[in-house]
Amino acid sequence: MSDLVKDSGVTQPSVEPAADLARGGFAFLDASGARAWLEPAGSLADWDAFADSWNDMALDEYMADGGRYRRRRYGVFHTKAGAILRQPHQPHYQTTHYNRLNGGVERWFEATPEAIADGQSFCTVLGACLNLFGGLMPGRDWHIETHQFRIEAGPKLHGQPTPEGSHRDGVDFVLVLMVRRENIASGVTTIHAPDGTNLGQFTLTQPLEAALVDDHRVFHGVTAVAPIDPDRPAFRDVFVVTFRAI
Repeated sequence: MSDLVKDSGVTQPSVEPAADLARGGFAFLDASGARAWLEPAGSLADWDAFADSWNDMALDEYMADGGRYRRRRYGVFHTKAGAILRQPHQPHYQTTHYNRLNGGVERWFEATPEAIADGQSFCTVLGACLNLFGGLMPGRDWHIETHQFRIEAGPKLHGQPTPEGSHRDGVDFVLVLMVRRENIASGVTTIHAPDGTNLGQFTLTQPLEAALVDDHRVFHGVTAVAPIDPDRPAFRDVFVVTFRAI
């Protein structure tokens, strides 16, 4: 079991994300720890505009479970000589080996608007990931995918942040960054070894709280979310960034 996990099984926030990621395959950052990690890579001055961009996303029409609880946007980037370069819009594709529910098909999602992708917060997050993951695997260029997710919940609808269950993404590293939670209960992140052994769990509740995952070494998942007050809108907004060496 990770040194970050108490006897209760609840993971404690990391103070050395690179070391914890290298040692145990994952790290949980609270808001202050995430800010300390992110801000050396740039600025979060436009965070409010970044977070507001989750408010007008299209519904994910590719849910094989028939769910109508997920909205998302998507972007693709490559690195070259340390620069992060946006690529032409393209479909998101996963094999059924990594996504048993929605894999095996090309999924065309709405592209992240240039105004958001060029913004300070978006670029800072990608830059911090490049610094961290590039330090763990130096000398590589990277294929980067960005996902804006909103999971909605209602009185008769429990939203599924990871409808495919505990999984790997088929990449090298994953960041899950909390943007906003509104009137949401549960949504516990769980980390497992490939043999199913529980390595830790935590709940992203505040903006900037984050999970960092070595996708080769651990599986991750998030429990279903439900509204606290069934008469009010309820949703969970996260920014997911994946890095795969090329």
